[in-house]
Amino acid sequence: KKKKKLRLSSYTFFFSNDMHSKTYSRLGRKGGHRMAMLRNMLTSLIKHERILTTTPRARALSPLADKLVTYGKGGTMHHKNLASRIVREKPAVIKLFGILAPRYRERQGGYTRVMKVSRQRYGDAADMSVIEFVDRPGELRPARETGTIRGQDFKRVMDVYKEKGGKPSKVRHPSLSWLF
Repeated sequence: KKKKKLRLSSYTFFFSNDMHSKTYSRLGRKGGHRMAMLRNMLTSLIKHERILTTTPRARALSPLADKLVTYGKGGTMHHKNLASRIVREKPAVIKLFGILAPRYRERQGGYTRVMKVSRQRYGDAADMSVIEFVDRPGELRPARETGTIRGQDFKRVMDVYKEKGGKPSKVRHPSLSWLF
């Protein structure tokens, strides 16, 4: 009897070899190998909450990890079935629905962060990156609150603009130089 091939309907576009109007990286692998590699990496990311990998792999993994956390936030049996089709280990699925989903209940996406590491891989000099979940204990860089840093700079520049009655003599932040 032939074994049925696992089909992930929502991710078939990502793992297929057909490249018409697709904007993701194939990572130099066929669809089945790419699918297996990314599933293993997703399981490791959920288990350890931070992994070191090459930059293209981390960038390919990020939207898939975000989608899994969204499944976890859904919390229904259907979402558990969808997640368990992708994640390789049952304890990782339990952690996804029991720990990660409640952590990101109020967050509207962007659950992962990809940070490039300064050193390259020995042997082929591939660019390396760390992919990790944000808002977790022991993270490398704490998450910024939305709009606070840039918003304060914008307010400061606009206050100077209003005080002078026109253009300020000196722009306070280089990223806001396009305003003047």
